[in-house]
Amino acid sequence: MEGSDLVFTLISCVFFMALVACISYLKTRGEVGTRDGYFLAGRGLGAVFIAGSMLLTNLNAEQLIGLNGSAYGFNLSSMGWEVTAAFATICMAFLFLPRYIAGAFSTLPQFLNDRFDGGVRRMSVILFMLGYGLVTIPSVLYSGSIAVLRLFDIPVLFNISYSQGLALTIVCIGCIGAIYAIFGGLKAVAVSDTLNGIGLLVVGIAVPILGLAALGNGSIGEGLSIITNTDTHKLNAVGSVTDPTPFATLFTGMVFANLFYWCTNQYVIQRTLGAKNLAEGQKGVLFSGFFKVLIPFLMMIPGVIAYHMYGPGLKTIDLAYPQLVRDVLPVYATGFFLAVLLGAVFSSFNSLLNSAATLFCLDIYGPMKKDKVSDAEMLKIAKIASIFIAIFSFIVAPLLQFSPDGLWQIMRIFTGFYNIPVVVIVIVGLFTKKVPPLGAKIVIIFHIIAYALAKFVLSDVITLHFLHLYAVLFFIEVGIMLMTGYLRPTQDVWTYEPNNVVDMTPWRFGIPCAATLFSFIVATYLLFSKIGLVDGISPLFWPLIILLVVINAALWIWFSGRKNMPAFIIGSSDQS
Repeated sequence: MEGSDLVFTLISCVFFMALVACISYLKTRGEVGTRDGYFLAGRGLGAVFIAGSMLLTNLNAEQLIGLNGSAYGFNLSSMGWEVTAAFATICMAFLFLPRYIAGAFSTLPQFLNDRFDGGVRRMSVILFMLGYGLVTIPSVLYSGSIAVLRLFDIPVLFNISYSQGLALTIVCIGCIGAIYAIFGGLKAVAVSDTLNGIGLLVVGIAVPILGLAALGNGSIGEGLSIITNTDTHKLNAVGSVTDPTPFATLFTGMVFANLFYWCTNQYVIQRTLGAKNLAEGQKGVLFSGFFKVLIPFLMMIPGVIAYHMYGPGLKTIDLAYPQLVRDVLPVYATGFFLAVLLGAVFSSFNSLLNSAATLFCLDIYGPMKKDKVSDAEMLKIAKIASIFIAIFSFIVAPLLQFSPDGLWQIMRIFTGFYNIPVVVIVIVGLFTKKVPPLGAKIVIIFHIIAYALAKFVLSDVITLHFLHLYAVLFFIEVGIMLMTGYLRPTQDVWTYEPNNVVDMTPWRFGIPCAATLFSFIVATYLLFSKIGLVDGISPLFWPLIILLVVINAALWIWFSGRKNMPAFIIGSSDQS
């Protein structure tokens, strides 16, 4: 990149980032003076901000680079992580969210304290804080910085070493991202996420279109014809046992991994806990599910295009997306792209930082002070905690460069230490009444020991795919909790006591919207399979698509004529 192009890129990038910051400030001015205002956006988030923030919290540079690299090097099987997440958003909207909001919970550990006891609360906080502080936050900064280094060659531009460039990028990205979380609270995070989400959507659409045009020598249609008629195995989402994500794992451990992430992971669900009412929360969660179904088109098709443009000759598969962007994106758009890329990194980082501070303040500091803490003191502690967590992540993140080949494996293994027990405890806690705190504590200890043995000690004997291992441990641990409840039930039967601080009227069109979302999941897998584009469209494809359309049309028509919601949905049955 020439000097003049670099200056233009940086100026335009700063302009777009400043615009987002300005709008975020105006939207949150005077609204973060209380703990609810700071941690939960004053319980006033609407569907658009919830969906935008959930999307950007989830999407980051790792996916931009990694998913396209997987499509370039293998096929579309890794879209299972994204598309099937939409099913978890449906579960969140109808099973988990109504109970969280009705109980006016600020954090997941607060619910566990209400359902079990303070010991389970503290153990869950320790799991989350260790996960966020040691791996998740540093890895978000590291992966984002790597993406910026690859795309803009920072060491060469500033004539510094790779390590210096990495450290500089990490600190710059971290400091800017921390400003939103430390000074603006959750609403600033949600507003900035939504604005960056719009930018990400624009880039996500522009890059594959420009890539198809480049592949087709100026014709988008010709480029589309090439990828749908040549080497169509690259479009196969039904992964074999040798692919990154075998298809069978979608029905075992991936279900529980997605349930953990979208229904129980504090830094993802926190924006839903700040919903202004149940209906807005359900809309936001379901809308985020539709965005997840779009991910293969926005973040994996460019990798397929790169395969057709460059062949299998790139040095590493992770270079596929950066190379395509450099070749097809006009210079005048690079600043906007950099702003969006950084926005995605900021989103994950500041969401994690805000959630870590929330957990520390509401589940450690507050209980330690017996909750006799003023809002002003709580906000001061939150900002101090955020600064310390951010500085700690600046120190840890550059160290990941010394084991780059093992970064993603470390992340995956470490997440496996706490995702399944959290899901087990929450599900059993929500849907049983006599399982005691002892069951939850046994499960946490058992899982850590069993998972460590399976992954490190007995890995030569236990050769299950790690997602299948998730499923096995899930059912064993559910059995442990139920058996504990049978042998040593609680004397006082736990009852769910709603504490409705917002309107609990469910969204009238929630069920047909969820059905349509599930149909999109099915349709996407039909498209990217041997029924669809792989080896040519089969005779079954269009009849199946038409059947899905008919079922959805019937559901929407039926619910449009109803005035009351089915009884199983928590909340008022009268619709406004």
